[in-house]
Amino acid sequence: MNTPHPYFARRSSVSETEHHWTLAEVEALFNLPFSDLIYHAQQVHRAHFDPNSVQLSTLLSIKTGGCSEDCGYCPQSAFHNSGVENQRMLDVSAVVKAAQAAKECGADRFCMGAAWREPTEADLDSVVDMVKAVRDLGMETCATLGMLTESQALRLKQAGLDYYNHNLDTSPEFYGSIISTRDYQDRLDTLERVRNAGMHVCSGGIVGMGESLAERAGLVMQLANMQPYPESVPINHLVKVEGTPLSTQPDLDPLDFVRTIAVARITMPKARVRLSAGREQMSDAVQTLCFLAGANSIFYGEQLLTTGNPDVERDRALLDKLGMYAYHEGH
Repeated sequence: MNTPHPYFARRSSVSETEHHWTLAEVEALFNLPFSDLIYHAQQVHRAHFDPNSVQLSTLLSIKTGGCSEDCGYCPQSAFHNSGVENQRMLDVSAVVKAAQAAKECGADRFCMGAAWREPTEADLDSVVDMVKAVRDLGMETCATLGMLTESQALRLKQAGLDYYNHNLDTSPEFYGSIISTRDYQDRLDTLERVRNAGMHVCSGGIVGMGESLAERAGLVMQLANMQPYPESVPINHLVKVEGTPLSTQPDLDPLDFVRTIAVARITMPKARVRLSAGREQMSDAVQTLCFLAGANSIFYGEQLLTTGNPDVERDRALLDKLGMYAYHEGH
């Protein structure tokens, strides 16, 4: 007979929002029998969310390519020859048009991403105008612009930005194998500035980059032990792009990805766990397991920055097949 995970054995006396996770506890979750892990994740998920509701988010690249970071997974890095064409920042009208189209397709949140190490003040002027315009459409707003100073975070908050995305990518131990141009602490510092400015935090990572199970658990532990943990947690499956250092990385077992979703759900019970990059390569069955494991948000639309995403019709067909529907604030 299997020994129950210690967290569930004493769960009635543990605050879900204050529990400090050890690496051993998170690894033990990953190592649970698959059906037990999914069962626990479903229990946690149903305690906090409608299990048949999924938030639809659309991500637009507002400035593409030429990034001065050397992230090994990223086709937008200036260090890699991935064939991504550098593009200047879009104007506000183009962003509003894309946001309106996303809203008409059912998206609830609109995310704007720019390939920068950090924005200049002039860059931020344009982004502030975009945030205000998208909010005027009645959508939640999110941006991912790289590192921020305290004053930049405050400007974005004052413009009405709801969420700021800044992923940890992986565990501190594996981080140096993926990126050399930015320290792990730089990421934590930006997230602290975002939180101090009063914005919601969107932060997750990428799995399938060659990390060990302990390193994957280390990523989840870092996120779950933030005080508070992120309100939005994107879990990305590595998209192998030719020309990037990770393009020949062996495929991750799909069930290992599903396990990561489930562990994120259990350790961050009130977060929106977003099924993010890599969905185009996933079968409907794998995506369904991810929903069963506690994912309740997806990026929705044909493009995810510079990589593909399942088209709207395929997503609608899958959600209809599962009896799931789009979440909207207040409904």
